[in-house]
Amino acid sequence: MDYAELCVTTNFTFLTGASHPEEMVIRAAELDLAAIAITDRNSLAGVVRGFRALKEIRRKIEKQAEEQSIRLSTHIDPSSRQPAGEAKSIALPPIRRLPRLIVGCRLVLADSPVDFVALPKDKPAYQKLVRLLSLGKRRAQKGECLLYLRDMLEGADGSILIALPQGLEKKAEATDHITQAHRRFPGHVFTGAAPRYDGSDVAWFKTLTALSHKTGAPMVAVGDVLMHHASRRQLADVLTCMRHHITIDAIGHLALPNAERRLKPATEMAHIFRDHPAAIRRTLEIAARLTFDLTELSFNYPAEVAHGEAPQARLARLTWEGLRKRNPEGIPARNRELAEKELALVGELGYAAYFLTVHDIIAFARSRGILCQGRGSAANSILCYALGITDVKPEMIGMVFERFVSRHRGEPPDIDVDFEHERREEVIQ
Repeated sequence: MDYAELCVTTNFTFLTGASHPEEMVIRAAELDLAAIAITDRNSLAGVVRGFRALKEIRRKIEKQAEEQSIRLSTHIDPSSRQPAGEAKSIALPPIRRLPRLIVGCRLVLADSPVDFVALPKDKPAYQKLVRLLSLGKRRAQKGECLLYLRDMLEGADGSILIALPQGLEKKAEATDHITQAHRRFPGHVFTGAAPRYDGSDVAWFKTLTALSHKTGAPMVAVGDVLMHHASRRQLADVLTCMRHHITIDAIGHLALPNAERRLKPATEMAHIFRDHPAAIRRTLEIAARLTFDLTELSFNYPAEVAHGEAPQARLARLTWEGLRKRNPEGIPARNRELAEKELALVGELGYAAYFLTVHDIIAFARSRGILCQGRGSAANSILCYALGITDVKPEMIGMVFERFVSRHRGEPPDIDVDFEHERREEVIQ
């Protein structure tokens, strides 16, 4: 028996998930699962950590590294930009095979009693899912996401959708929403069967089977996982208290009834779904249809075309305007020589749009009277000096531009800008 877990919530679903994505993928490997889908609430953020963890595990296994452990990514404090707390190492258990990592998220809709786990099949489907999430986040306050059923029906094309009814108090509405999704995306919608672990699973699975037949969405097994190991149950309850602003003494029925919402091996899931073996098989069938991998993504910087003016031409214009403003009596020959050299290299490497983005952000901040200043390697560039990103003349530093931008580095420049602490959020928004 084999099994793919298609519904996993990590600590990137704030105050809900009780385990790191790294812990989830390591545990999935230890349990010999065929695949694991990280599906945080209206977010794809946790998938990246899981992806990095699998890459690191694979590297250490292939090289038979002496240190058979990986470190959790250290949290960086946004104010000091320094690591906050010690990075924790996780020992690697014996691993027979690595699970496939499936990219996805849990779409929680404002007008539906059904959550939909969205798993993009390919890169175009992933792009559509990202646009859908961006739509929801732009509508809401920071940290929230506001999506409606119609948004999903319009924007989730190409994704496998697993419907998770949140109870059946609104059974008619849930049935209607799953049916709409099935009609909109035939062959792509499934009814997710997540055990309740409260003694009612036999009756619950029969109810979901009937719902599946009525909507046309086949039933598939999911663990609806909150933690990688049962030992995290108490932590999960503490997170629940924080989420509801209550003490542990008042948690009552909100507490997890047991520690079963953990990753499980195929044998346990097969036993739970012993009367519904097809629901287990469908996890593997769905996983096989999901070919998208994060390695397909590459960085594409926004073009920054303004009023039909190409980025390189706009950068050159702003550079010469800036140098004339800083040198009203005439641009020194050395500065002109440096500017021509840097513009040529930036044009060759295609980095003009990056400089323009930083310029626009700083221009916005200064238009609002928000103090800001470029720092670090930006001082090595006369372009940054001309654009007003830094007020330090490159000749005062004496470092070469190639420390900042080089055809041999193989990566874009990194301009750090400090904004006054009290008003930085204005710039971010």
